[in-house]
Amino acid sequence: MSEQIEIQPLGEHDYLVCAHYSAGMIESRFRASPDVLDQIGASPAEERRVIEETASYLLAHQSVIDMPPMVDLDDMAAAFDDYLAQMRQRVARS
Repeated sequence: MSEQIEIQPLGEHDYLVCAHYSAGMIESRFRASPDVLDQIGASPAEERRVIEETASYLLAHQSVIDMPPMVDLDDMAAAFDDYLAQMRQRVARS
């Protein structure tokens, strides 16, 4: 992946994710659902890490220019069958 990701907390489980790539930058707002964080087994201190891993996971499945303006972890869990398992593995490694 050639994209560089920056994450800025916005408060109340919301984050601004900026993905820089060769032709510019895409901004997307991510929402960390407490229910999904529980399903992943992530502590509140790991929330930002889950957002970072979710952005990386999403960019592995689609082009950066196709990043949606809003990403909710509930939607990720519903759209990708392996999302929760992948997040469990990735968070456990960190």
